This record gives sequence, C-alpha cells and structure tokens, in this order.
Amino acid sequence: MPKETAVYTHGHHESVLRSHRWRTAANSAAYLTDELRPGMTVLDVGCGPGTITADLAALVAPGRVTGVDSAQEVLARAAEEVAERGLDNVEFATADVHALDYPDDSFDIVHAHQVLQHVGDPVRALREMRRVCRPGGIVAARDSDYAAMTWYPDLPGMDSWQELYGRVARANGGEPDAGRRLLSWARRAGFTDITATAATWCFATPENRAWWSGLWADRTVGSVYAEQAVAGGHASTEELAAIAAAWREWGARDDAWFMVPHGEMLCRA
Repeated sequence: MPKETAVYTHGHHESVLRSHRWRTAANSAAYLTDELRPGMTVLDVGCGPGTITADLAALVAPGRVTGVDSAQEVLARAAEEVAERGLDNVEFATADVHALDYPDDSFDIVHAHQVLQHVGDPVRALREMRRVCRPGGIVAARDSDYAAMTWYPDLPGMDSWQELYGRVARANGGEPDAGRRLLSWARRAGFTDITATAATWCFATPENRAWWSGLWADRTVGSVYAEQAVAGGHASTEELAAIAAAWREWGARDDAWFMVPHGEMLCRA
C-alpha cells in the first residue's frame, strides 16, 4: 500500500512537545473515557510523547495499550513517560496510519488525537483504523479546526498567523480545518453508527496565556514549521518574526482570550 503523503507540519521542536506533553485524557479525550473499561486493548495512533497514551493505559489496566507514531524519535520520550508512571501495560512502535501492521480485529479501541489533520488521506486512514478495530469496538478521533479558532484582542499579526498556518499545512498535504470534516470523513469511510460532538480548549488565565502564546511564538521562528514556511515561499524570516512578536504581545495582555475548537467522534465498528 502507498505510504502517507502528507508532511507533518509541526515537527518535534521543543515548543511543539511543550504543547503535546500538556495533553491528557481529561483535557483531550474526555469524549472517549466513559467507553473505557479495565481489560480493554487500545491502539493510540499518533501517540507523540505519550501523555494521553499513559492515561489511557491507566484507565484500561490490566488491558494493553499500543502507542504508534510515524516518528521514531518521539517514541523514546513516550517510553520515558510510561516508565516514570510505573506502567507496564504499554508498548510502542512506528507506524503509518494508512497501512497499520496489525491483523484485522486486533483492538477494542482505536484512538487518534490531532492526527487526521496531518495525513495524506484521512478517509483511508479511518478505514484502516476500522480494519484493526474489533466488531462492536470504537474508532475515536479528535481534531482541531484552525479557521474556527478565535481570540481577543484582535492584534495585528494574529490573523496573519492563522492564514499562514493554513497555507503551510495544506501545502504539506494536510487539512488544518479537520475538526468540521470528521463526520463527513467517517461516513465516507463506511461508518454508520457515529456520535459526533465538539469541545474546546480555552486559554484565558495569565499562566496559560503566557504558555500558549510563548510556545506559538517559539514555534513560529524556531521549528520545522518555520523552516517549511520559508522554504515553501509562504513567508520570510522577517514576517515570521513579526508574527512571533504578535503572539507575545497578545500573551502579555491581561484581557487576552483564545479558544481552540475541536471536532470529536466515536465511530462504532
């Protein structure tokens, strides 16, 4: 089968992992946790540094969780995460979601957080996730929607960030507004029993405003995303520096507020 065609827009710069390590089952997979039971088997697709993976493992123990990611380097961090928590029911492997190296009907739950926005063929990815999910099990996906992100105050440069990110992500073969498309993609993948919902992250305290604005400012000038923006002719280094400055200005405002909307879905296999 063909390999994934999209390029991962964020890369694994420290500013990216700063964001990913913040994610938990509580703040990023609450729509799924009521479906989890001890003894279940779970495949966590695009597990990254493993914080959500570890939470899922604790919820299904003594069941097994397999975390997979296309980037070998981030799996070492994930292994450290589960070791620090003393979990012995997790394993990790590299994988392409379009061609998972597991037999049919292998898992009770197949989960993907912020993955489908980055893949070359999200419908095919969902079909593959369904293939490895046992009949009656659940394929769960959650993705943000960049065009629907909103903030206050509307400082110069913030709109430029939103527009630039969309161009870079699409040039890489992804779909940054995946959240609104999840239901459509699932139906095209053949699912009929789908529960579609939405949830948000909101950054509005001094601490989380500083954290959110700081990681995006750093990402805009120092990550693989920044390199892609320049190499692809989407922005100059000066334009990126101006966007990073806008993020820091926004984060310093005591009335600043930012909302990240997500589409979510539970698909019965």
